[in-house]
Amino acid sequence: MTTKITSRTRGRAVAQVALGAAMLVAGTGHLTYQREEFRAQVPSWFPADPDLVVLLSGVVEIGFGAAMLTVWKQPWRARVGLLLALFFVAVFPGNIAQLTEHRDAFGLDTDTKRAVRLLFQPLLVLWAWLSTRPRADVAGE
Repeated sequence: MTTKITSRTRGRAVAQVALGAAMLVAGTGHLTYQREEFRAQVPSWFPADPDLVVLLSGVVEIGFGAAMLTVWKQPWRARVGLLLALFFVAVFPGNIAQLTEHRDAFGLDTDTKRAVRLLFQPLLVLWAWLSTRPRADVAGE
């Protein structure tokens, strides 16, 4: 069976690679040069050491980045995308905490900037899901 390559298929692949690369960069940042910034997103009420949360979430993000760059066959591709979308939902309380606890990080030094940042989280969820979901109109996926 041949796979029909369309501009939609190509666009989804580019989106998947871009998100995978972004996850590798973010995960690396968690473990190195952005550790302090990411600690500002760990809610004060979360019952774990903020540094440990940042380190573990960095490892998870690197894993997702690697998976997004290497998993192309369905149904595994869609599963990776769904899990990454759920991960973005799971970390959303950290973004809310950054706003409600008035914590500066990543240049978000006002409540307005922190609130606008919240609007981007649903876009990450959609990006993960749409770039990896199966398409009935593409043979071989």
